[in-house]
Amino acid sequence: MSYIIKNATLVNEGKTTLASVVISGEKIERIIVGDEAQLNASDSWKNYEVIDAKGLYLIPGVIDEHVHFREPGLTQKADIHSESCAAVAGGVTSFMDMPNTQPQTTTIEALQQKFDIAAGKSVANYSFYLGATNDNLAEIHRLDPKKVCGVKLFMGSSTGNMLVNENETLVRLFQESPCLIAAHCEDEQIIHENTVCCKDLVSKGEVVPDAGIHPFVRTTEACYKSSAKAVDMAAKFGTRLHIMHISTKSELTLFRNDIPLQDKKITAETCPHYLTFCDKDYETKSFAIKCNPAIKMASDRELLRHALVDGHIDTIGSDHAPHLWHEKFTDDYFTSKSGFPSIQNNLQVMLNLHQQGLLSLTQIVQLMCHNPAILYQIKGRGFIREGYYADLALVDLNRPTVIKNADMLYKCGWTPYDGMEVNSQVTHTFVNGKLVYHDGTVEETINSKPLEFDR
Repeated sequence: MSYIIKNATLVNEGKTTLASVVISGEKIERIIVGDEAQLNASDSWKNYEVIDAKGLYLIPGVIDEHVHFREPGLTQKADIHSESCAAVAGGVTSFMDMPNTQPQTTTIEALQQKFDIAAGKSVANYSFYLGATNDNLAEIHRLDPKKVCGVKLFMGSSTGNMLVNENETLVRLFQESPCLIAAHCEDEQIIHENTVCCKDLVSKGEVVPDAGIHPFVRTTEACYKSSAKAVDMAAKFGTRLHIMHISTKSELTLFRNDIPLQDKKITAETCPHYLTFCDKDYETKSFAIKCNPAIKMASDRELLRHALVDGHIDTIGSDHAPHLWHEKFTDDYFTSKSGFPSIQNNLQVMLNLHQQGLLSLTQIVQLMCHNPAILYQIKGRGFIREGYYADLALVDLNRPTVIKNADMLYKCGWTPYDGMEVNSQVTHTFVNGKLVYHDGTVEETINSKPLEFDR
C-alpha cells in the first residue's frame, strides 16, 4: 500500500511546516512543502490512498531507547506483542529492550532468541541490549555494533546477578566495549544501608512502610555517586556512555551542553515520570509511581525540565516496566515491585508539557525522535526525510481526553497516568510505510524490522 498524507503540519528538524508526504512501499518518496497543488497535478500518485491531515501534526515515529517488555520468561506481566501494540498506539515506532528477562540476556544466544521472538511478534521496530555481568566480557566482544543497540550496565543497583561491581571488570568493559554502554547508576551500598535503616525504623513504629519512603532509600546521593563514577571512567577511557533515567538535579552537573550531540561521548536520558511527578505525589499515587531510581523532590523535577531545554539532557526514554497489579499494590513498601507501564502515554505527557509552555513541539521531536537516532547512530530513521523509512505519527493536539486504565493496550492493564487530563491524541502511526494504528485500532500484521546502526 502507498499513501499520501496531505495538508499536515510537519514537525521536523527544528521547523514546523505545512506539507504533504508521499509514502511508497517502506520509504518516504516525496516531501512537498506548501499546498497540495503539486499532488493534484501528478498522475503518478492517483492510486495512492490519501489521508487528509488538515489540523494534525506529523512527526517522525518516536524511538524509545529504554523499555522492559518482559519476554522471554515474564510474559504473565507483558510480552513483545502486547507492549509493541501499546507502543504504536502512543506513536512509538521503534524500541530498544532491556536484558533483565528470564533467562537474562547476557549471552549472544539469549540475545538472538529475543530477536527471533520479535521478528514474529513485534508491531514496532526493535533492538535489544546485551546485559553486562562480572564474567561475560567474552560475550560482549562478540557483539556486532551494526546490529545491536548497546550494552546495558547495572553499575550499582541491579536485578539478579547483573550487578557489575568488580573494578577490573568495569575497567575492561569501559576500555573494550564495541557498543555504546547504557548505564543504570545507583550505588548499591548506599541503598543497602538506607534499606536497613528504614526497616529498623519501621520495626520500631517510627516510619510507615508506604511509598513515600522510596526517595529516602534510593537517594540523590546514591544516584550521584554511581553516575559520577561512570562518567569518570568513560572520560578516562574515551567510552561512549549513555546514563539512563536521570532523576536528580545534582547529576546534571556531570553532563555537557556546550557541544553538538554528535560530538558528545557522554550523554543523558530522563523519563516523563521524572518530569511529571515529585515526592508530594506519593501520597495520592502511592506504589503506582514507585520506580528505580526513585521519583524525587519538586526542585529536581523543575531543574530536569529546564535541562531538556538547555541541552544537559539528550533523550527521553520511557523505562516502560510492567508489573501485575498484585505485585505493585501491596501493603508493604519492601515487597512492592518497582516499575510501571507508560509507553502508550509518554508522548501525550510530553505534549502536555508543551501546552504548559515548557517545551516547543520541535524540542519534543528533537528529544524523542531525532536525538535517539543521532545518539545510537540508527540507520534511516528518526527524521522525516526522502529515502528514510516511513516511521511516522499523526497527532491531534486538540483532542482533550482523560487517560484511563481501561483504554490501555498493556497486558497488565494499568498506568500511573490514570486520571490525567491530556489535550492530545495519536491518530495514526506508520511503521515502515504500513499504517499499523488508526484511532484506537492496531493492525497486527507484522511489518517491523530490526534496527540497523551506522557504526
